[in-house]
Formats: sequence, C-alpha cells, structure tokens
Amino acid sequence: MTEIPHRLNAILEECKALAFDLNFTAAKDWKKAGKDRLLVGYLPIYIPREVVHAANGLAVGIMGGGDRKQIIKGDAYYQSYICHLPRGVVEMALDTNLESFDGFLFPSICDCVRNLSGMFKLLKKGKFTRYFDYPQNFEKHIGGTFYSELIETIMRDMFQLNGVQVTPEKLNHSIGLYNTNRRLIEAIYNIRQEFPWRLSAVDTYHVLRAGITIPVERHNEILQEVVDIIEEEQGEPLDNIRVIISGSFCEQPPIGLIKSVEMAGCYIIDDDFMLGSRWIQGDIDDSSGDPLNEIVNAFLTKSAPSSAVYDVGNPRAARLVEQVKARNADGVIFCAASFCDPALLDRPEMQKACDAGHIAHINFQFHENTGQFKVIKEQAGTFSDSIKLWV
Repeated sequence: MTEIPHRLNAILEECKALAFDLNFTAAKDWKKAGKDRLLVGYLPIYIPREVVHAANGLAVGIMGGGDRKQIIKGDAYYQSYICHLPRGVVEMALDTNLESFDGFLFPSICDCVRNLSGMFKLLKKGKFTRYFDYPQNFEKHIGGTFYSELIETIMRDMFQLNGVQVTPEKLNHSIGLYNTNRRLIEAIYNIRQEFPWRLSAVDTYHVLRAGITIPVERHNEILQEVVDIIEEEQGEPLDNIRVIISGSFCEQPPIGLIKSVEMAGCYIIDDDFMLGSRWIQGDIDDSSGDPLNEIVNAFLTKSAPSSAVYDVGNPRAARLVEQVKARNADGVIFCAASFCDPALLDRPEMQKACDAGHIAHINFQFHENTGQFKVIKEQAGTFSDSIKLWV
C-alpha cells in the first residue's frame, strides 16, 4: 500500500511544477528539439488544440500570473475595474515569460480579452496574433462555415512559419489523441464523484493544468497513471458535502481558495476551472475524410455550457441543474472572478434555476492573486454545516 501513494505523490509534484512554471520551460524545451516545431499560446477558454498539434505545434495555455507574479507594468494597460487576468498576461508579455512563442490566440470570452489581442499586436508579440472569435450562431451553414474559415486561417498562419501541411491523416491522429485526453480526464472526475477523497480537488487541478503546458502524448501517460492509481482505494472519507463549483472558467482561482473550500468541509466533485480541456463533451470522429468538419460539428453540438457562448436554444442554467443531479451533488458554489461580466451576468439566472430545482447554493468572488481566504472558508464551512444539519 505504501507504493501507490509514493507513485501518486511523484506524479503530483511533477504536475504542480509544470502547472505553475510561468516561464513554460517544458514547452520551450520541446520546441528546441525540432526546427519545424511551433509554440502557440492561447488564452482561456477553448481552442481546437488538435489543429495546432497536427501542424507540429504545441498549444500552450496561458492562464495568467496568478499569485506568483507581481503586477507592475501590466496595471498601466488596463483600467482598475476589470478582472485581474489581462493585466497579469500583459506583465508576462512585457517580461521574458512568453519569449519563443510563435503565435497567440485570444478566444472571444469578453471585451477585455478582445482588447488584449490588440495589445499583443501593438507590442509585436509573436509572429501572428489572432482573435479567435467563437461562432454565436450554431446553424451549420452559418456558424459552422464561419468557424471552419477561422480555423483554416490559423492553419495558414502556422504553415507560413514552418511549412507543415495539415493533412486529414495528421488531423485524425491528433483528434484521436485529444479524444483519449478528454476520456481520461472524465474518468478521473467520474471516480472522484464516488470517491473524492482519493484525489483532492487541488491535486486534480494540478494534473489538468499541467496538461496545457506539455505535449498531449505525455499528458495522456500522466492521466492514465493517475486513473490506474485512484481506481484503487486509498485515503479515508470525511463527512463532507459534495459541491459543484461554477463560474471560474476563465480567470483561475488561487490554489489557496480551492484548498480552503475543501478544508471547510466540501468535496468539489465537479467544476469549470480548466473548462477548455473538457470543452468538447464526448469524442470527435477520428476516422472521417474531413476531420476539420468533424471538429466544427463537435463545437456546434458538443460544447460544454459556458457564459462565453450564446446558448438560447440550450440554456446553461438548465444544464447546471442536470449536472447537479447527474453528479448527485449537495449544492453549488458560484465562484466567479471579480468584474467577470460573463459569469456575473449569468449568475442570477443560474441561481433562479437552482432555486426552482431546490438546490442549495452560495456565491463569492475572487481575483487570481487573492491572498486571504478566511472569509471564504467560513462561508463554505457554514454552507457545509447547514446542508448536513437541515437538508
């Protein structure tokens, strides 16, 4: 029994180091090993990493500086009444953190990230910079055509840099690797739904965040080993409630916040912290003669609920209620970054849906460099106690 925790601890230490290496050492080392390799940085939430992989590139997630980088220069680029993430990213760009990156993609989350893409162009960071505008129309002949043309533009950007042609065979291979990646991630969440004490939410976060800094092949190996380990019983269950965290899909909460919620008596059995890694729900067909079309269809029909995407025909509030029931959760913690317009504007409708479904919920806000968690821990602890006593 002592061998299993030792193996797991070694994996978790590796993942923790990868997750918070703001210099992206592993990614830069990977690029040095081949002359036609590319590093393409992307902001939260989602891009089709399969396309970058098929072009002999590594899509590297840039999640901000968190509480590990002091913001000095970045504060001069943004007003004070927006979220913390863009200022941290500008600070990284002005320092040496993002050197060796060939291009940057800025998904259409909000106006702050839209403006950030323009700042990178003005700062001349990377050899190409694209605002990655998600389609908001889910009709295939409209939104699908728009999305397909956007991806083809990015493929041309990469081809101009390394001359690697994305063929259907290469793209199908990449799709298969990321299908495996998503399946393994969901396997971890499914195990944790029943046995959350086997792998903490903090450790789960480290494992997922490490995956956006290294090749998918290596991450799949890590995920498979974690699954193999936590399939076996270890640890001791506590008298904790089971909660879902919603609203942290872009700017990431500090590890101290996640840990505080757990210490307050809450097992976090599902969340949207690293939503981009779980965006496509299910597999993408990896045997098609037109794999780009399959990627587009997957976005249109299999996207996770997100405040960054228009969803009038498939409301995310109802999907949250379904998620609570499917996970057999005791309640929801709405945890959004301060000034995050998409999450905070959605919250009232999400809360109404929870009330209608008789689902207990609380809410609080954070920013990525929050340093004090006492109030959050007390609030989460009271929430846990109230459910155990009266629900």
